[in-house]
Amino acid sequence: MTDLAALDAYGVLSEPDTLTIQRVLPGPVERVWAYLTESDLRRQWLAAGTMEMTVGAPFEFVWRNHELTDPPGERPAGYSEESRMQNRITELDPPRKIAFTWRDSGDVSIELEPIGTKVLLTLTHRRLPDRPTLLGVSAGWHLHLDVLSARMSNATPEPFWDGWKRLKAEYDRRIPA
Repeated sequence: MTDLAALDAYGVLSEPDTLTIQRVLPGPVERVWAYLTESDLRRQWLAAGTMEMTVGAPFEFVWRNHELTDPPGERPAGYSEESRMQNRITELDPPRKIAFTWRDSGDVSIELEPIGTKVLLTLTHRRLPDRPTLLGVSAGWHLHLDVLSARMSNATPEPFWDGWKRLKAEYDRRIPA
């Protein structure tokens, strides 16, 4: 069994090109699964986009990070108000695991493990192609999962873009070059 008290909010490199990050969320597992797979719930913490719950099914993520928190913080130069990405479901075991492609920077799996009234979420992003992508993805997943935790706990998350910039600098410090 996982030692929940020992969990760190920061992701770690489980392999040189693989980020693993965990969060303990309020359960039950079906509620967390809904936040992962239902567009209206997922858009509150990550990105909108309808998913057909079938292995091989394509889907689109539509990010509007400025809508995730109020205030949104100052968006970094070069980032648009909306971003879209085509993906495909590669593995599915409802309500325990979903895996999908991630454009040109690898693939993602999210696993859920019920632990009493809570749920351990383990996200693994594999085949990150380079350090700049690794740093941006690490900060992004970290903050998106913080927003998910806040939404599920009826708490107020920090301004998205301010948090992302802070976390990107912190991951740059934590992850060896």
